[in-house]
Amino acid sequence: MDKKKKEQTEQSSMKKKKNQNDKSKSIHDILPLDLIHIILLRVPIRHLARLRCVSKLWCSLISDPEFAESHFHHSPVSTNACISIAKSLMAYSVDLDALFSDGNNALREVSPPFYKTQPYVVKVLGSCRGFIFFVRDPNFVVWNPLTGTSKLISYSHIDSRCKRQFFSRDCKFHLYGFGYDGSQDDYLVVVAWQDMNNHDHFDCFSMRTNSWIDFDAALPKPLFSFGSDSTGFFLNDAIHWVQLSPDYRDVILIFDLKERTFSMISKPEQLVMSACSYPRLALLGGCLALYGCNYDSCNTDIWVMKEYKVHSSWTLYQIPCKFFQPLCLSSNGDIIGRGNDSSETGFYMYNLREERLQCIKNPYFSVDYFASEPVYTESLLPLH
Repeated sequence: MDKKKKEQTEQSSMKKKKNQNDKSKSIHDILPLDLIHIILLRVPIRHLARLRCVSKLWCSLISDPEFAESHFHHSPVSTNACISIAKSLMAYSVDLDALFSDGNNALREVSPPFYKTQPYVVKVLGSCRGFIFFVRDPNFVVWNPLTGTSKLISYSHIDSRCKRQFFSRDCKFHLYGFGYDGSQDDYLVVVAWQDMNNHDHFDCFSMRTNSWIDFDAALPKPLFSFGSDSTGFFLNDAIHWVQLSPDYRDVILIFDLKERTFSMISKPEQLVMSACSYPRLALLGGCLALYGCNYDSCNTDIWVMKEYKVHSSWTLYQIPCKFFQPLCLSSNGDIIGRGNDSSETGFYMYNLREERLQCIKNPYFSVDYFASEPVYTESLLPLH
């Protein structure tokens, strides 16, 4: 009897010791680092940012630029967001997909790289690889809202050429753009502007060299067809702008960041005969899109170029909303945008399969908010 009791005691002691050993093991003792790496690549970006607090090893892994690059390109779940700024001097990152699934988690407060006590005079001008590009006089600013990384870029050399001894005027910018040259691992800011004598200029700022480059000779003339403050969209290693007038056949201007050359894309022929307003540019699911109000049908016509630079791939979608601005495609392939019809103004989702328009009613979104036009895909990528 004593022997049996002794064996039970020993077994209980061994079991207790085993449980203590198991508890003392970390996840790194249970799972190999390669498997942890694969699992983290599948974690949504906003959760990933918080997981850096789990351990020093996870923080080191998630903060690694190579991991950030892999996650940006290979993660099955990406977050399309835009920046909203309130009159109360608060700024928010808006998860556009979450607006229509879980509105309570759609907003995340962010801290812009400028003082909130100052009046907001902010123009968001582009986005690329998780960074947004905006002007905050007297500088351009590149900012990652998720990581808080930012860089100020002075354009004083441009400002000085818009002044004379007894007279000056604000810089007259026509085109803005922000993109990434993968061949040089370099982020680039490009601007087209006019000096005091109305001469056109095209300048490019390299973040790798931290310097401005003059590309005046490459600039196509004239610039008057683009108006002022035209926002560029980055796609396929190039920045794209749209001309104001629908009378031009070649309506989209392209600047290739690798080749440093310009080219054009022509619009769909049907757009010439339509009753649309001046076309505007958007990116939908990695495709160029032209859109405008069709005054005959009171719809918004959206022409999507499903294959890049293939003219025959232009495809028309008609949204039953007179003023609709497409922002991005949802995870289900539906079109998310801002709209304004006879009854409601706000964020809309157009279901392409059911041809149904849904408006989001969220108390957070009132007239106090305005959202940035270029949507950005959240990332943990560093500037360099």
